[in-house]
Amino acid sequence: MWSMPAALFLVAFFHRNAPGVMARELMETFGVTGAVIGLLSATYFYAYAGFMIPGGVLLEAFGARRVVAAGGALMGVSTIAMGMAGAPALLFAGRFGVGLGAAVTFTGTLKIAAAWFPPERFGVLSAVTATVGVLGGFIASAPLAMLMALAGWRGALVTIGAVTLAAALVCLLAVRDAPVATSPPAAPALGALLRGMGRVLANVHTWPVFLSFFCLYSAMGNLFLWTVPFLRDIYGLTRGRAASVAATTSLALLVSAPLTGFVSDSIVRRRKAPYVALCLALLGVWAIFLATIGVASLPVVATLLGALGLFGGAFVLTWAIGREVNAPDVGGLAVAVVNLGGFLGAALTQAPLGAVLDARWAGALTAGGARAYPLEAYRAGFAVCGAFVLSATVLSLLLRETYARNVWRSAASEGARHT
Repeated sequence: MWSMPAALFLVAFFHRNAPGVMARELMETFGVTGAVIGLLSATYFYAYAGFMIPGGVLLEAFGARRVVAAGGALMGVSTIAMGMAGAPALLFAGRFGVGLGAAVTFTGTLKIAAAWFPPERFGVLSAVTATVGVLGGFIASAPLAMLMALAGWRGALVTIGAVTLAAALVCLLAVRDAPVATSPPAAPALGALLRGMGRVLANVHTWPVFLSFFCLYSAMGNLFLWTVPFLRDIYGLTRGRAASVAATTSLALLVSAPLTGFVSDSIVRRRKAPYVALCLALLGVWAIFLATIGVASLPVVATLLGALGLFGGAFVLTWAIGREVNAPDVGGLAVAVVNLGGFLGAALTQAPLGAVLDARWAGALTAGGARAYPLEAYRAGFAVCGAFVLSATVLSLLLRETYARNVWRSAASEGARHT
């Protein structure tokens, strides 16, 4: 029951990273700039962020099976539309539709897991679900480049869209919301939902983790978008070779994301301490990457990209921190609010960072007419990513240590003593 919704979440995560591999081809086909490619990528995150809360209400009202299947169908149709786009308008509309459909896949998958598995296995299933998503990010690197080599970027998107539609149909026909057929629960009242969000946002301990994840995912999202173009422009790699090198980040995340959660939960029983340590390590790798950009050998670059993924697993702790510093009855909303911070980071920064590249473009074009950016452009763009990681690290120092348990009452008492 869990596997089909999880497969659709894999597709949703795939689409977060896919524009990076086909950026040059999209530039050549539509004659657009780096800022436009950044905005295209960000369109997914705008749609996802905007529909996260309404999507959660639909899941409660109609059940995960129907809503996740509908989201998968929307992703499939929208992906096919992108593959058939003759103008940027349809390309953007398709990307927006993909983001809307993707918004219900993660929470829908966890809702199915909660209904079909014992409560003590929910934490493991949450981590495995997140890892499945990271696997989707990996498939959006070298495997996508291989598919594009066979079918072109249009054929690749149409193929992925068709597979997504098939998966959505299987989800609709084979998945059940719960072991015993029950009527879907009534959707929570909008007023109650807004009041719960208000409580989360009014909690001063929510904001450091929200803003830290905003900065952390701003850096990671832009890294995924521009690594392949960087390797093609500066190191002269083919699309397939560049995607293979870029895949080291996703491969490292496949290991580090669940490992980070396990170490935090079961070994150190801390949240803030490992998060700060990982942010500091991540900042150090970014500093080395920026100091050696353009002069480091390709194996060194691949190693650094892997290290960024290894320490980038810190992001999985933000959800736990957000839940544990808020009241238990709004824990789900707290996770959604923190997650929203990351998606807003990607949405708001990808187009401006593309504009940073455009501002330093020296006029060079590829054989197909796409902009080829010089080293100085990528140095400036990735420096912005490094600044985001620095900000995330500073903000991490403001986090409340929860010791892997809910500390809302003690936090509230502490706040009362200071008023």
